Amino acid sequence: MSERIAVVEDVWGAAFDELETRRDVLVDPEAWADPARLSEIAAASAVLVVRNRTQVTRELLERSPGLRLIARAGVGLDNIDLEAADELGVVVVAGLGANAASVAEHALGLALATARRTLPLDAEVREGGWNRAPGRELAGGTWGLLSAGATARATARLARGIGMEVVAFDPYVDPADPGLAELGIRLVEFEAVAALADVLSVHLPATPATRNIVDTGFLAHMKPHAILINCGRGEVIDESALADALAAGRILGAGLDVRQQEPTPAPDPLARYDNVVLTPHIAGITEQAQARIMRILCRDIDAVLDGRPTEAHVGRRSAPERGAEG
Repeated sequence: MSERIAVVEDVWGAAFDELETRRDVLVDPEAWADPARLSEIAAASAVLVVRNRTQVTRELLERSPGLRLIARAGVGLDNIDLEAADELGVVVVAGLGANAASVAEHALGLALATARRTLPLDAEVREGGWNRAPGRELAGGTWGLLSAGATARATARLARGIGMEVVAFDPYVDPADPGLAELGIRLVEFEAVAALADVLSVHLPATPATRNIVDTGFLAHMKPHAILINCGRGEVIDESALADALAAGRILGAGLDVRQQEPTPAPDPLARYDNVVLTPHIAGITEQAQARIMRILCRDIDAVLDGRPTEAHVGRRSAPERGAEG
């Protein structure tokens, strides 16, 4: 029975340095881009370590009978067929919540940079300008959240810390959840979160139900001085609708860490607006968050290979049901 751990994207850290001293680890960070190579590696491995680029499809899983664990270095799961993994007895683990503080800090940073026009003012000062036009203060306003999950809750904590009220839309969260009251999060309806928010941050995964959920109709409910932040998935926002809203001045600006297509192709229609702050999907990528995620993955890799249940599983299974024959 193979016990090889295959790292097929740019995933590494101190925890993997230590793991490599005890386990058979193959590192091929570009394998995700070569379907034939990926299939070959997966078929000969017990563990596949991925980020968001590797497409872990039903076909790949079916062709890899010895595969027991998919370790996702991050929180998004839209690149993994969880249903197929559950059916085929493959455990999927991810560091859910491990990067929540990092995402929250980035969301707040994007909001502040947009409200205070930090980037265009920086560019003007570098060219000799001295534009002292007033920006917007966030304190005293309302921060809206699409989702009330881990990153949204961490964002709520920071928003409350700078003196904002917090509302959220999340139909999957129990209104009686004590965590909501502890953080001062008030659940509201979908249109209401748009209408109430001075800053609205998106923390949703990409699913058929969330694709383009932030569309022309949703944006029409937002305040003209509102700021839209996306640290979830790019597919959630209709970028054409957002461009139209920005062009018409229907919202103040946007901060986008994620996009519908990544990397973003040129020319990028949203890049021409100086009230839009763009970052390359790095909200959750800090040294501290990555170290936490790597420790979680390596702990559960050891668990699976030692025949113990995992702790960070995201599917129905905490222990594999395949691979015993190698």
